[in-house]
Formats: sequence, C-alpha cells, structure tokens
Amino acid sequence: MVTETSEQKRSVDCDVVIIGSGVLGSALATTMARNGRQVTVIERDLKEPDRIVGELLQPGGCQALEKLGLEGCLEGFDAHTIKGYVLHEAKTKSKVHVPYPTDENGSTWGKAFHHGKFVMALRRAAMAEENTHYIEGTVTELLEENGITIGVEYKERATGELKQVYAALTVVADGCFSKFRKNLVKLSPTVPSHFAALVLKDCPQSIDNHAELVLMEPSPVLIYQISSNETRILIDLKSGMPPNSKEYMRDTIAPNLPEHIRGPFLRALEVDRIRSMPNSWLPPVPIIKPGVVCLGDAVNMRHPLTGGGMSVAFNDVVLFHEYFKDIKDLHDYSRVMRAIKDLYIGRKKRQSFVVNVMSMALYELFAADDAHLKRLKDACFAYFQLGGECVNGPVSLLSIMNPSPGVFLTHFFAVAMYAVYFQFKTEPWWALHRSLYSSAGILVKASCILFPLVWDELKTVVH
Repeated sequence: MVTETSEQKRSVDCDVVIIGSGVLGSALATTMARNGRQVTVIERDLKEPDRIVGELLQPGGCQALEKLGLEGCLEGFDAHTIKGYVLHEAKTKSKVHVPYPTDENGSTWGKAFHHGKFVMALRRAAMAEENTHYIEGTVTELLEENGITIGVEYKERATGELKQVYAALTVVADGCFSKFRKNLVKLSPTVPSHFAALVLKDCPQSIDNHAELVLMEPSPVLIYQISSNETRILIDLKSGMPPNSKEYMRDTIAPNLPEHIRGPFLRALEVDRIRSMPNSWLPPVPIIKPGVVCLGDAVNMRHPLTGGGMSVAFNDVVLFHEYFKDIKDLHDYSRVMRAIKDLYIGRKKRQSFVVNVMSMALYELFAADDAHLKRLKDACFAYFQLGGECVNGPVSLLSIMNPSPGVFLTHFFAVAMYAVYFQFKTEPWWALHRSLYSSAGILVKASCILFPLVWDELKTVVH
C-alpha cells in the first residue's frame, strides 16, 4: 500500500495540477474545480491556438459537454451545426446521404468550429471558477519523491524563473506532442499520413449542415464548414507534403472534387497557404503510477478522419469525474490508483475501443492502394447506398452515439461479405476459380486490417 509522507503532505500547493490547457485540460480543470478541488493549470501559451485539426466535435462529444455542464462553450463564436455526412465517390460521381441518428429528443447534431475559439471558450469557463489558478509557463520536469509524483517544475513565461507546484495529483494533458509521454507510456506514436489543409471562402454545401467525405485516389478528402462563411478542407497525404504541393493539389486533387467544391478550392489555392499536420496513431497503454495520470492525446491517438478525438477527450473527463468525485483525499494513492485503473478500463469499454479501431480501419479502407482493399472500399460505399440499418448502424458508431464493439464488428464484416457478393455477381460462371481467389483475398485483407487493430487495443494492460 502506498501512503504519503508527512513532508509530501505539508508541501502541497493544490489538489490537482494539470499540464496543458487544451480541450481536455480546460474541461477537466472546470470539472475538478466545481467538485471542490483546488486546481492549478500550467499552459505554455495562453494566446488563442491556431490548429487545423480538433475542429469537428461529434454528437457523442456534444453530449459529454452537456454532462459536464459546458455546452455553453459551443456558443458565441459562429460554430457551425453538423447533422451528418455526404459521401462522394469520385470515380463514379455518385453520392450517398449519411444523416446522424436520432435520439429520444428526435435529433442529434455535432459542431464544427475554429479550434482556437473553442479552446478559448473552454479556458474562460475554467478561469471563471474560483478554485482554479492559471499559470503561463512551460513545465520542465515531473517532481518525484520515493517513486511518487508530487508535482511539477516549470519555467514562468514572463520572467523565465524556475518554480515548483506541489500537488496531490498531477494530470499530464499536453496533447499529441506530449513532452512527458515518454516518461509514462512505453509506446511511441506512428504517423500513417498527414493532412494538408486549406480554408475555403463561401463554399456551397451539398446538403446544408453536413460534412462531406470524398473517396478518391489516392486518399480521402474531408470537408466541413467551420463558420458562417469558412469551410475547412483536409486532404490526406500518405507520403507527406509533396515538394510541388500547389501543383499537386491543382492537378491531382481538384479534378476529383465535387463540382460545388472545386471552384472555392482552386481560389483558396491562389490566396491561402497550405498547412499540414501529422495524423498520429498511438494505442492506449495506460500506466498506473502514484501521483500522476496521463489522459487525452498524451496517452492515446487515432486517425482524425472520423473526428473522434475530442469526443474521447470529453468522455475521459466525464469518466474522471465519475471515478474521482467521491475520493476526498487524493493522497490516498491506493484508492486513486484503483480509480485510474477503472478509468482506463471504463474508457475502453464505453467508447475508445470502437473509436480507435474504427478510425484506423476506415482510414486503411478509404486510402486503399491494394486491389482487394479497393473492392472493399467500393463495397463500403455500396453498402451505405442500401440505406436503413446499413447507414444507421455505422453512423451510430461514427457519431459516438452507440460505440458498441458488436455493432462495429457486425457491420465491418457485413461490408466484407458484400464485397464477396459483388465479386461473384460480376464474374461469369466459368470464372468461379477467380471469384473464389478474389473473395479469399478480400476476407484476408479485411482481417489483416481489423485484427491487428483489435489486438493493439486488447493487449494493452494497466502497468
């Protein structure tokens, strides 16, 4: 059993110190402060951040914000309501409508916005709590004593002076480029691709209040409106930014875009700079260590194509509140570590398993460069065209309204079998051997996508 020393208890400045004030750190600070904790937040730069991802919040994330009493943070800065998707197939110029599912109130919606404006709204909510204290500075070190994390050392931004904050619990929430991940998590992120991004001005929508996903060669393109007159376009690039990026966008990407997007896209190429961002994959490898917990993108990342990252983060805060609200003394490390272990297990059961696996599986499918995978991709689009449960089930996963592993596995293999059906349907009877060979290849490729991702999730144990 781990207990605190009297010296540690005397030196505590606050209950919780949070490293980072992004979406997770800010929401967690507000939640902990409202629960009566004394919270210190240390953020490197409190100016409005400028990022090209973290701009689409799925309905499941909006519902988590409501549970936290932070739904007001989505108001007042021209955020755009999202009610579903339109999927475009570039090769056939066909499209399918994928609306979000309805709930007991009759409708659900997501939100898209400028990332920085949303973060500033969350920070203002946190700063308004009397139990929060914000520091602008860079954390340089986790402080330890007898194997227990007892706080942090930081360099104050204004003076450059090194200072310390001692806390009963330290939360590492410094995001995808976490400085302290290597100290706590054994795995390192991999980067399967990059997003290239532009902002389109006054771009029409195929259907009002719907994001759009274009399935093209060589990789998918995601488009969603982030304000009343601005639309974000994200072009996936497997090999990173090409040296002649504008020519590549004009000659390769633009001709495959839907007509209503092509004109605004070409105009944006002339006036806007192309920005890029790595798309990282990091399976969750939770670690239990006295006095510290690692959350959000610092511990787990998935491909942002499905827009699930912020929803996972807010649901992490919901779970954190649920498991910690009844722990009066955060120096009771044995109880705290049990709560952290339950949190990691709970997040996997409730949502992160499906969000993580689905994001990478869909990306591998939509960015297919293998003949069997391309058949799977075509079958996936045709599967959505069937409508009914073939749309409702998958979109309940995508929206994080029903992140059920059973539902995900059912629809994933239904798509694989649909691809097999098409293979037999399109071949003549005398080519049965060819159909059998191709069908086996489709099923093997589907399994090669899914099972390693599932294994990455299942093999992660609490250390």
